Amino acid sequence: MTYEAKTFSISKLEGISKESVDQHIVLYQGYVKNFNSMTELADQLRQADAQKNALAVGELMRRRSFEFGGMRLHEYYFPQLEGGAVALDAGSALGTALSAQYGETTGAEKEMRTLAGLRGPGWSILYWDPVARQFLVGFSEEQHQGHFATLPIIIALDVWEHAYVLDYGASGKGSYVDAFFANLNWGVAEKRFAALA
Repeated sequence: MTYEAKTFSISKLEGISKESVDQHIVLYQGYVKNFNSMTELADQLRQADAQKNALAVGELMRRRSFEFGGMRLHEYYFPQLEGGAVALDAGSALGTALSAQYGETTGAEKEMRTLAGLRGPGWSILYWDPVARQFLVGFSEEQHQGHFATLPIIIALDVWEHAYVLDYGASGKGSYVDAFFANLNWGVAEKRFAALA
């Protein structure tokens, strides 16, 4: 199966420029293209001589998971910025569950901000564990590593440099994180959570 890049309708954001969003989407499109190219090349190498090309195929498959992670996480990231900023409804299923676990609706956001502030690139992610019926906040330094396996994603916050360096420079991650949460459409997160309940 060949994956196709999705399109996103992101209006003007506060603190995140259109140029930054446009370049970020081009980067996302590159993940999709690279995943497809690696899949095709690995198939060609296997068909030509699977045993002789085993190391090359193994390396392609390892690297392919990075491209897939970049593709899929951005497909969580960009929709959260569509439709303009929407505040969390404290009475929604998501708001109620966040309050029950953290004692306030902003508890998970605070934890995400802390992990987003770690030195280095990655993703600060809010997951829902349907078995334990609780939220988990994690940090994936590489897009294909450090995840809570199988857990659905509620919010994905990209803190790789490409997400903020154009607007805020190399040391502006904190200002970008503020802008992300100021522009976050919590309605998207509420729908994701409601689909799991």
